[in-house]
Amino acid sequence: MKTNKTLLASLFALGLLGAAGSSQAAGWCESGKPVKFAGLNWESGMLLTDVMQFVLKHGYGCETDSLPGNSITMENALGTNDIQVFAEEWVGRSEVWNKAEAAGKVVGVGAPVVGAQEGWYVPRYVIEGDAKRKLEAKAPDLKNVADLAKYSSVFKDQEEPSKGRFYNCPAGWTCELDNTKMLKEYGLESSYTNFRPGTGPALDAAVLSSYKRGEPILFYYWTPTPLMGQVDLVKLQEKEGVDKSVTIKVGLSKAFHEQAPELVAVLEKVNLPIDLLNQNLARMTKDRIESPELAKTFLKEHPEVWQSWVSTDAAKKINAAL
Repeated sequence: MKTNKTLLASLFALGLLGAAGSSQAAGWCESGKPVKFAGLNWESGMLLTDVMQFVLKHGYGCETDSLPGNSITMENALGTNDIQVFAEEWVGRSEVWNKAEAAGKVVGVGAPVVGAQEGWYVPRYVIEGDAKRKLEAKAPDLKNVADLAKYSSVFKDQEEPSKGRFYNCPAGWTCELDNTKMLKEYGLESSYTNFRPGTGPALDAAVLSSYKRGEPILFYYWTPTPLMGQVDLVKLQEKEGVDKSVTIKVGLSKAFHEQAPELVAVLEKVNLPIDLLNQNLARMTKDRIESPELAKTFLKEHPEVWQSWVSTDAAKKINAAL
């Protein structure tokens, strides 16, 4: 024990321990470790990921990468530090996240999106009709999820005509599990098929196709998304007391949160105003712009948004890269 104390005293005197600690605190990227992001597969998640990657790479000299996978797989990877950043974590939605957070394996910081919503939607013409399109209201009393029990024939499943069809999230998304539970809680699993599209774009295609034809469709959706700016929808109410407010944070692995304070300070400031975000997501779809390219365009066009996230030196480097 005396030997250890003597050794520690000697190292402090030489400044070796102080230098080592300082290097660790400021040196995630300097040490050559890449910052690995979850390769999210929905539009807002992709854009946020690409914006953050560009900022860290060009402003702070970091090597960055993104690994593909569904949200549950990526949350598990975050808990084991196989990835370091989950750009759009809907906090509290996932049991994987909840358990990892309770165990101190992950940390949520900042508020990259404020004002997001989620729920079950139908086109407005299903409830109110549309005189311009000569569409009659087929479910005029539909207000709540519970009301769907008497309207299954309106949302008829072509493959199983005795039931209605509910368009869930793709399998592997956290919301898919939540929606499946809701079908049971509202007593709808016997009257509706629980249809899971293969991908997010497949869900979009189903909604837009039905909308253009003026046909009823029942589906889960969320904001921020391009779709919400393209169609007129009604969100169905849930049971009294149910709170579906959405809190979105940047999910970080514990190791990254502890060892990269300079980068954490950037990520916890990231915020894309939701109206501006929706506009850019619609642009992504309409103009068929790939997310990495749109991220660069966004950073070029809106320095007033991102320059407050970063240091003056980093802002100069980012502008030079743009």
